[in-house]
Amino acid sequence: MQQAVVTEQIVPEAWTLYFPDEEHSPDDRRAVLVQDLLPRFTSLTRWLADRLQPQQVTGRHRLSIGYEELQNVCSSFEFSAALDLQPVEALACLGAAAHQVLFSPQAQQLFPEGIEPLKIVVRLEGHPSSMRHIRQLKSSSIGKIVSVKGTIVRISAVKPLIQCMTFTCTRCGGEHQVRFPEGIYTPPTGCNLDGCRSKSFKPQKKSAQSLDWQKIRIQELSQADKEEAGRVPRTLEVELTRDLVDSCSAGDVVTVLGIIKVLSTDAEAGGKGSKGTAGKRSLFLLYLDAVSVVNQRGANQSCKDTTDQISQPVDHLPSHQATSFTLRDLHFIVKFSQEYKGQQLKQLVHALCPAIYGHELVKAGVVLALFGGVPKGNDDLASVPVRGDIHCLIVGDPGIGKSQLLKAASAAAPRGLYVCGPSSSSAGLTATVVRDPLSGAFALEAGALVLADRGVCCVDEFDKITAEHQALLGPLEQQEVCVAKAGLVASLPARTSLLAAANPAGGQYNRAKTLLQNLKMSAAMLSRFDIIFVLLDQPDQRRDERLSEHVMAMHSGSVSTRNTDACC
Repeated sequence: MQQAVVTEQIVPEAWTLYFPDEEHSPDDRRAVLVQDLLPRFTSLTRWLADRLQPQQVTGRHRLSIGYEELQNVCSSFEFSAALDLQPVEALACLGAAAHQVLFSPQAQQLFPEGIEPLKIVVRLEGHPSSMRHIRQLKSSSIGKIVSVKGTIVRISAVKPLIQCMTFTCTRCGGEHQVRFPEGIYTPPTGCNLDGCRSKSFKPQKKSAQSLDWQKIRIQELSQADKEEAGRVPRTLEVELTRDLVDSCSAGDVVTVLGIIKVLSTDAEAGGKGSKGTAGKRSLFLLYLDAVSVVNQRGANQSCKDTTDQISQPVDHLPSHQATSFTLRDLHFIVKFSQEYKGQQLKQLVHALCPAIYGHELVKAGVVLALFGGVPKGNDDLASVPVRGDIHCLIVGDPGIGKSQLLKAASAAAPRGLYVCGPSSSSAGLTATVVRDPLSGAFALEAGALVLADRGVCCVDEFDKITAEHQALLGPLEQQEVCVAKAGLVASLPARTSLLAAANPAGGQYNRAKTLLQNLKMSAAMLSRFDIIFVLLDQPDQRRDERLSEHVMAMHSGSVSTRNTDACC
């Protein structure tokens, strides 16, 4: 009975925080859902307190909860159904229930330093059933909760977004407080105080209540769906608010959980002959209102120990270099090292692009570049930092298989990009500043080197982009792209290994000339590469016979092991 009385006293206070425009009613579906979650959360008070992140400055407390973990400790069918149908109300009810439990008198002992009962913003993470590809987001997804994974290609500056403001009537002096849903500026249309029907208002800018707002653009992963190969990668606009701003940078691979919403574009499709509303279409842009953002770069800092993750083998590595292995990966590594003891490198070399005959030394260099090295001197200001990524250049006659090696390397890398030189620009390889067509603000857009951060970037026909070589000198050595355009000065991480393939200037490599004369490349650009391979197409009857046997075996479907053994 005592618990019921406490609930009746606290519910109106929490209700005014989470549903300020709605009157409280015990029969309301939101009140029923809160009452359903209350007894479950009462027994999990310490579990909620451990996941609460007090933020007194922003005026909101953050509660990060994993969906699967929430279902394990307190499964609720009503909440799951509400999350699928009305995700905004479901998250608000979850926050209201947590607010009543955490800020009750019985839970104050869990916060020895004291905590102010501010509104709790729930950051729900890990909702597997809502995972979608960006190409699958259609009109049926509006208002639904979805999870998408992609690479951040554009990020804007943080701006204040007005939520509510007080307006003063210019005739009677009455004050009207107006809320702006979704941040859309909607001033009052008329004054209804004491019969005043004035339509002129003056905003009180000092009374404006705002929150931090940032917009990013994510692009679907190139290797996420093999069926989409050859099509233009889809992009999606994502809006970050409050504590989610500045949680990621351009080039990061993130998993965003949010709610699909629409934004009107007021696009006209009737041409010059259209008049008034005739010939206009109601076009909308889909965007994602983020609920939580899981950055793959910093996932190891916040992830908890689960049954399918083994973190002990990489505890000695820095947090940004640590890798989470599943049990399946660990079992394969152990089995592989035991079965091919002393020949691990040979097996990896043969596994890289087996369709290309020979070139074991080149493949070994590519494999080592994929593994990379260890950076040194980054934390010591007195020493010179040495990058750990290996840059490799393959020079050779046409028809050797350089492009196939690059494609195989980009496919084998967990994070790899393949670009062709003639169709790339310096801005496309590094970074650029673009103007947002809707807001008019400038934003950073990442290039290939930034998108391949902590991975490998393969550039084919490298000799055809001599004009862009000057823009690559700094990123290849300093491992970052520095941009200073349109008043924006930023440094984007580009910690990637560059694998480049180039053809000789005369069509065939001339052994009488030096490497610089064959490539017509600057000495500064050539010095950025740690390994340079020169492949020559020389006539050799014995080798040509083995190459023919290898090609016939590959097309006939049989496996020929004699050629690989003979070349090692």
